[in-house]
Amino acid sequence: MPHITEIEDLKRIYRRRVPRMFYDYCESGAWSEQTFRDNSTDFDLLRLRQRVAVDMAGRSTATQMIGEDVAMPVALAPVGLTGMQHADGEILAAKAAEKAGVPFTLSTLSICSIEDVAANTTKPFWFQVYTLKDTDFMERLFERARTAGCSAIVITLDLQVQGQRHKDIKNGLSAPPKLTPKSIANMMTKVPWGLEMLGTKRRSFGNVVGHAKGVSDPSSLSSWTAEAFDPSLDWARIAEFKRMWGGKVILKGILDAEDARRAVDVGADAIVVSNHGGRQLDGAISSIRALPEIVEAVGDQIEVHMDSGIRSGQDVLKAVALGAKGTFIGRSFIYGLGAMGQKGVETALEVIRKELDTTMALCGRKNIQDVDRDILLIDDDFYRWRRKG
Repeated sequence: MPHITEIEDLKRIYRRRVPRMFYDYCESGAWSEQTFRDNSTDFDLLRLRQRVAVDMAGRSTATQMIGEDVAMPVALAPVGLTGMQHADGEILAAKAAEKAGVPFTLSTLSICSIEDVAANTTKPFWFQVYTLKDTDFMERLFERARTAGCSAIVITLDLQVQGQRHKDIKNGLSAPPKLTPKSIANMMTKVPWGLEMLGTKRRSFGNVVGHAKGVSDPSSLSSWTAEAFDPSLDWARIAEFKRMWGGKVILKGILDAEDARRAVDVGADAIVVSNHGGRQLDGAISSIRALPEIVEAVGDQIEVHMDSGIRSGQDVLKAVALGAKGTFIGRSFIYGLGAMGQKGVETALEVIRKELDTTMALCGRKNIQDVDRDILLIDDDFYRWRRKG
């Protein structure tokens, strides 16, 4: 096994091992990919304040997210097609999250179904839903999540209209992958991945095929997907979904203080400051830059989480210092999954935990719940992008 010291090590293995269309699906953003890049590079505008001669014995990164105990303020984000990055990917990632003591969030557009993940784990996981038109399908989806013991739903708000991702179009992204001369040539170079996929029955969207009206096989899925998302979504519809579910609700995709206040009004338990990993509105502000204003607007009324751009435990610490009660990682765990399956996800989480713990100590804090903005040195340029008026 190679010596893994940082998330970038896993990314290099991942790139060699996984077919191009699925690597590009993960490692790309919308249009020019400006926001995709900014999500990571804007963390560089935050420096850390070193402190010395502070008792660092008995450190703890443990905290809570929506009232649930977590080993560190990190959850695995919902990522569609995870089961195409590695055979049975959602099951493996959920098991790794359970072992690490952090939440796992299953995407509606996962390859492994809600039932698959529930049958292979013992800890309740979170379930992400899109805002779809089909009320009957949504009600049944919520019921399936309740039956599986899911402890919260994460409603994605920023996908009413899909941003254009050039690489996905050029690659002909699909699950299972379309067999073209180009895709076959690439997959022939990914033999271990191919053998693993041949060994599983899970190769299409397990939460949709056989469950959505008129979708009985992968061939009928594309037409359903094209019509399923609801462009007329409004806050009344979100409130309706909250009533359908009846449990804890996290709203993902908040990037503006006004929308954060609306989330408070609708009674959400938490929000995720997120720009969908730079995959929707290209040119939008990075999540880490958006975080402070949102925390200032609603932080004492609702739990604020953050995702997009996190590649290290230091990034997690910086987000917490700016007021986030939790963070979500997507690409960081996908790199590990694609590289080494469950072991790779476990490794990614351990890399982040170790970085978080060590950096917190060197900043003079021994408990993650005591971390605040005082540990940061903030570049004046960090606050440059503010709405005028």
